[in-house]
Amino acid sequence: MSDNNIVKLRELTGAGIMDCKRALQESNGDIDLAKNIIAEKGLAKAEKKSERKTGSGLLESYIHNGRVGVLLELRCETDFVAKTDDFKNLAHDLAMHIAAMKPENVEGLLAQPFIKDASQTISDLIKKTIAKLGENMVVERFMRYEL
Repeated sequence: MSDNNIVKLRELTGAGIMDCKRALQESNGDIDLAKNIIAEKGLAKAEKKSERKTGSGLLESYIHNGRVGVLLELRCETDFVAKTDDFKNLAHDLAMHIAAMKPENVEGLLAQPFIKDASQTISDLIKKTIAKLGENMVVERFMRYEL
């Protein structure tokens, strides 16, 4: 196991250095297997955090061609996480997805395949961000307008 593999795995997953090192040790240096190990552990971490209160967050707005608009309330636990690029990017991706896919409600949104990567659902995308940033996140509500 080389330091280069740790760096490469970290770039691929966004996981911490020690998590990458442990996953590579567990997988005997197999990067693909290590990615799967990190993903499984990340989803387990996300599940543990699901009961924690989300007292912070942000509102994301998105207007597509002046004809479709979305206002999204995405919640997290602290202002610190709400200000990160990862959280802001998640909010933007969700707002764009809502504009394109017209989900009826939050439950419907969470079940939809993500438009940028159909191999994962919106729920999976949020769980990955929870695992990466270490805080619970919730789509509280959204509104979609169309002319």
